[in-house]
Amino acid sequence: MPDIRCLANSSALVLNATYEPLGVVSVRRATILILSAKAICMADGDGILHSERASVAVPLVVRLTRFVRVPYRPYVGLSRRAIFARDGGRCAYCHAPAETIDHVMPRSRGGGHLWENVVAACARCNHTKGNRTPAELGWRLRVVPAAPKGAAWRVLGHRAPDPRWAEWLDFAA
Repeated sequence: MPDIRCLANSSALVLNATYEPLGVVSVRRATILILSAKAICMADGDGILHSERASVAVPLVVRLTRFVRVPYRPYVGLSRRAIFARDGGRCAYCHAPAETIDHVMPRSRGGGHLWENVVAACARCNHTKGNRTPAELGWRLRVVPAAPKGAAWRVLGHRAPDPRWAEWLDFAA
């Protein structure tokens, strides 16, 4: 039987009735959805939850029984955490562990705070670059910064997905 403290940090993926990923909720919330017949368990996680009269497998993925109309979010919110997740926590210039974010075209020179202009950077590279562009220093970006795409990013944002959710999320997109 799993430790209750372990379950407190566990999450479950919520799918719409059409199998479209909607979001991530706590195992407690997912269990309540199942017990109130608002959702069906699609995949079990590790362990069993016990009550006085019933036992329920810990839900990993639940599907709502009724379709929920959700406004389409065509973009992923820009945040420091999301930038580090997109860039793998590595500096875009030297591939060292990143500690800061850097605007490729400095904001003081007209660069915007956009996915296409922001990268993760180590403190050394960010300080050295200062108010200049990588081209002025003869530097190259290891990857071209772009906004993340796909349901996985819209649903999870910066959170690391559970690998067991791969069947329901389009990681490749």
